Amino acid sequence: MLVNGKWTEDWQPVQAKDAKGGFVRQTSSFRNFVTPDGAPGPTGEGGFKAEAGRYHLYVALICPWACRTLMARKLKGLEDVISVSIVDPNLSDKGWRFGDYPGTIPDTVNHAEFMYELYVKADPTYTGRATVPVLWDKKTGTIVNNESADILRIFNTGFGDLANDAIDLYPEDLRAEIDTLNDWIYPNLNNGVYRTGFATTQVAYDEAFGQVFRTLDALEERLAGGGPFLLGERFTEADIRLFVTLIRFDAAYHGAFKCNLRRLADYKALSAYLYRVYGLPGVAETVNIDHIKHGYYSIKSLNPNGIVPLGPDLPGIYPVSVKEVTA
Repeated sequence: MLVNGKWTEDWQPVQAKDAKGGFVRQTSSFRNFVTPDGAPGPTGEGGFKAEAGRYHLYVALICPWACRTLMARKLKGLEDVISVSIVDPNLSDKGWRFGDYPGTIPDTVNHAEFMYELYVKADPTYTGRATVPVLWDKKTGTIVNNESADILRIFNTGFGDLANDAIDLYPEDLRAEIDTLNDWIYPNLNNGVYRTGFATTQVAYDEAFGQVFRTLDALEERLAGGGPFLLGERFTEADIRLFVTLIRFDAAYHGAFKCNLRRLADYKALSAYLYRVYGLPGVAETVNIDHIKHGYYSIKSLNPNGIVPLGPDLPGIYPVSVKEVTA
């Protein structure tokens, strides 16, 4: 991580633990908003006005938090408004790196080699981890926001007429229900799989593991009795936040994170929901199972030999033929 703007040691997945040895995620530190007129958003200061071509999004295709924002950018029709860079899926000893792995896009704005260089450019005394996503302002040369939940809201309403208004990811009449879902799903499932995979004690692992599968069981029951989305007919940010975890479950969390009680494929309603969301226009373009597998299995503390599993077979998303891989 960075300490006072200096890289201090090789990248480690666990930087903080609770009293039980559980994984504690870093709090995002850049929380400004882009708004149609440049006025302050819910957090931070003003001065970031919506303008086509002014902002750049840095993401990793392995990262669910980053892919939340990539999905919102696609669904809101902001591809020509906000440019994008995609880091190498394989985590280096200095964190996220801009490489030449298939599917990456170099940093054409700041020409950085590592993600941490952008944090130092935005704040020469920055202390913390250099995470993705990052929404960058080309005009002032700084980070606007590095919190995926905020960037989802920014892309939904912050760009005004520049965005597609046919879909509202956070409609006013559903906000209370969306917030309730987010507050339930995030700690128990979105972050729960990380708390399982990065647990440093058996007690912490057991607790997180149980929360993950109790949540999946409850979601299975919810979707079996309703749908097509979490809140009925309307697709919202709650669906984005759930989908990015589900799409990674069998490919990464089941194996690398030891979330192995059941596969997502064993849940009929959740699997149908996964394919339903994946089939929405543009969503498949934000999913790269190859990046996901190579990224998670490049974490040396979890997989020291760096062997990437050939499966799973995800028909229609990532089909695997036994004949092909054993030929």
